[in-house]
Amino acid sequence: MGLKGKLTAQIELRAGGDVFHDLFRYTPHQIPNISPTTIQACDLHEGEWGTVGSVYTWKYTNDGKPQVAKEVIESIDEEKRSVTFKLIEGDLKELLKAFKVSFHVETHGDIDLVTWTLEYEKLNNDVEDPLTLLGFCIKLGKDIESHHLKAV
Repeated sequence: MGLKGKLTAQIELRAGGDVFHDLFRYTPHQIPNISPTTIQACDLHEGEWGTVGSVYTWKYTNDGKPQVAKEVIESIDEEKRSVTFKLIEGDLKELLKAFKVSFHVETHGDIDLVTWTLEYEKLNNDVEDPLTLLGFCIKLGKDIESHHLKAV
């Protein structure tokens, strides 16, 4: 088994891809209000909300365990409606040498699809692939969709 891996998941988003992208880009600190069982806090550590190089600290629950991650916004692409976060500190560093999470939104007719991509490098072969984190991203996307559909 290799130490490097990539996991992807794609979900249909009826609430609109712009809503999803704008939430993560400009107001991620609102996500705990939308999905409190998944993300409990998003704090700006340095920089400005929604800019490349800004550092966020996330408090979240994955697989029933409270965790913390400090991530830097590595890239933003308005055309692809994508954001990439790179892990720089946190609980995942105990298992992973490197970790990036990104999403992009594609529109096909009236349907918006959100594709999550997790890229990682495990510390050793005994570490399991982060499948629970992929499930975490899917749940988060569905929570955001539900919240925005109720608001409309």
